Amino acid sequence: MTDTDTDTETESTADSSQPILVASLAESTGKTAIALALARLARERGEDVGYMKPKGTRLQSNVGKTLDEDPMLARELLELEAEIHDLEPVVYSPTFVEQAIRGREQPDEIRDRVREAFDALAADHDRLILEGGGSYEVGGIVELADADLADLLDARVLLVAPYEVPGDADDVLAAARTFGDRLAGVVFNNVSDAAYDGLETDVVPFLEGRGIPVHGVIPSERTLAGVTVAELADELGASTLVDAGDDAYVERFTVGAMGADSALRHFRRTKDAAVITGGDRAEIHTAALEAPGVRCLILTGGHRPSGAVVGQATEKGMPILSVQTDTLTTVERAEDVVRSGRTRDAETVERMERLLTDHAAIEEILVG
Repeated sequence: MTDTDTDTETESTADSSQPILVASLAESTGKTAIALALARLARERGEDVGYMKPKGTRLQSNVGKTLDEDPMLARELLELEAEIHDLEPVVYSPTFVEQAIRGREQPDEIRDRVREAFDALAADHDRLILEGGGSYEVGGIVELADADLADLLDARVLLVAPYEVPGDADDVLAAARTFGDRLAGVVFNNVSDAAYDGLETDVVPFLEGRGIPVHGVIPSERTLAGVTVAELADELGASTLVDAGDDAYVERFTVGAMGADSALRHFRRTKDAAVITGGDRAEIHTAALEAPGVRCLILTGGHRPSGAVVGQATEKGMPILSVQTDTLTTVERAEDVVRSGRTRDAETVERMERLLTDHAAIEEILVG
């Protein structure tokens, strides 16, 4: 082996042990699924890989404590033995943010807490996959935005980005300036068929011509982009008035708060949507049933629709759900179901593994 070979091998070993921080331009871009899928793919390469989310942002109450759902999912899927307080050393809750703004949380102490947890985890693994906040700017209040984390933990950054129109490249360029040399590359996720060709033909070469590697373009997949009517009913605690089509996917919501004629025109322009409206708005119910892109009716306020509406929905095979909450509250809860990805599970991560394998440069992401 020549001296050059020795240098190359040493450099490769260093790269393969460097942590990867999976950051995101925005919430709900598939960052968690990509981070966990990468960890599992690295394990298939023979690496002993751990996981850490320094700032917990997807919060829920669990046994009297506020915890992030993502580290709990990672602990289960990766069979990790580490304690949650190491996987998630900072709970970035509204209360924490308020205390930080009032000067009751010290950035230096928080950084020390994160570094100590990282060192404890790193001692047990060849490499750590780190997950950033909801978006890469989160944490700036305590000088712990994702760019700060990358510097603190000497991590390479994989940026997960959505894409709809060419102007979205502006956001990628802004993030690239923020991360600087630590940006290892970009993965575009959940790209629609309509946007896919333009992204690959024009935008990817544009970005790479400016020194921003694009490591993957992941096509949109319905099972990862929405929730089934059955899952939505479960999350909302809804009663099912018409039990049909509960395997249909819902990706967006529209509120039926207009007149019947306007509602029908609006509903006909939507796709894979659930219409949320009062249970006493028969004219809205009828308009929704006539629109081909509506997958489900969600009726609020605990009101039951007319027998004619129930009969028409049954004939068309469109499910009707009923909730006790008001329309505004129902919309917020329903959007949270899709936005926060509460249906994330082992199947989701396994599907993302296959998507990354088929549509991303895994070797370049993991080794650099």
